[in-house]
Amino acid sequence: MEGGASKEDGQDNSISINVKFSGGLIAISVSPDSTIKHLKSLLQPLTNVLPRGQKLIFKGKLLVDEMTIRASEVTNGSKIMLMASQGLHQGGGPILKQAQTRPVSRAGYAGKLGKEHFKEQKPDALDKNRWERWKTTGVIALSECNLKAIPDEVWAFEVSARVLDLSNNAIQEVPLKIGSLKIQKLYLNGNDIMDGSISWEGLASLKYLTVLSLNQNNLTTLPSALGGLTSLKQLHVAINKLTSLPNEIRFLNQLEVLKANSNRISTIPACIEDCGALIEVDLSSNFLSELPDTFGNLHNLKSLHLDNNGLKSIPSTLFKMCLQLTTLDLHNTEITMDVLRQCEGWKSFDERRRLKHQKQLDFRIGSAAFDEGADKD
Repeated sequence: MEGGASKEDGQDNSISINVKFSGGLIAISVSPDSTIKHLKSLLQPLTNVLPRGQKLIFKGKLLVDEMTIRASEVTNGSKIMLMASQGLHQGGGPILKQAQTRPVSRAGYAGKLGKEHFKEQKPDALDKNRWERWKTTGVIALSECNLKAIPDEVWAFEVSARVLDLSNNAIQEVPLKIGSLKIQKLYLNGNDIMDGSISWEGLASLKYLTVLSLNQNNLTTLPSALGGLTSLKQLHVAINKLTSLPNEIRFLNQLEVLKANSNRISTIPACIEDCGALIEVDLSSNFLSELPDTFGNLHNLKSLHLDNNGLKSIPSTLFKMCLQLTTLDLHNTEITMDVLRQCEGWKSFDERRRLKHQKQLDFRIGSAAFDEGADKD
């Protein structure tokens, strides 16, 4: 991993230092007149560790935020050790030297059916009883079947199917004909779906779809076609590689639940305010440094999860305008209780929060549970 000098560092006066972290070295250029605090801000996107979770040690001494690089006696080529406080990180956690992949668990299915059932399922293997069950219930249940493609039999249920569950398989393609179904709920969690392998044109044809769940895949973008799902009430896109949300999300004016945690999202479009039906939003474990002020226009919002981001503040109107908000998770961000107490409407929010979680609060009195200014469900 390498870091470049920022404009304020000055290219002519910069020095190169090596930061030891997680078994590797991070080369970064910085001005000798920059503060240690500024150096930490440069290290944040390279390590995912928030500045107040960083301890920089040079020659056995802890470097203080207010010190300059020059005053700390760090020179060109020096090596500094970075120690990260547990929990104080953004995104999915500190960037490790060797990132481990996340296997899809099919243990439950294996336990029920045995290893021989992990052979690829062929369409003609679907028994008559399963077919009748699908027809009677309207629920096509194909989770954890080790499928590599959507079985042809599924397309025969154009009218009668209400729910299609294909979670925890190895499906790579969602074809255009997905739009021929009349389903209300579609679950595609834990597959191998990438941007180019899913037909958003087909999904946009699902005019009755209220729940779309694409957690734990390999998506990097959500296209403008998402705005065509105007009946959608729940959108789950957690644990992908998304960097942003499309502006067309504003057309989802019936959306009540948005879960986009554990991605790489750095910005939220201001038009999020048009999703006025939102009740629960989870943007935890992303790369957010700020939220648009328009968040305050989500008057139906009750639950907002923002933990493990690089946030330093919240929209000024959040407490004042979101009068139903009772759960706000800001753990492992740069936001402190002092910052929250200065926000207009904090006292009213705090009363609502305490009323909702009274039993938990009584149990936690005197604990450190309130360090970050919010409680978890």
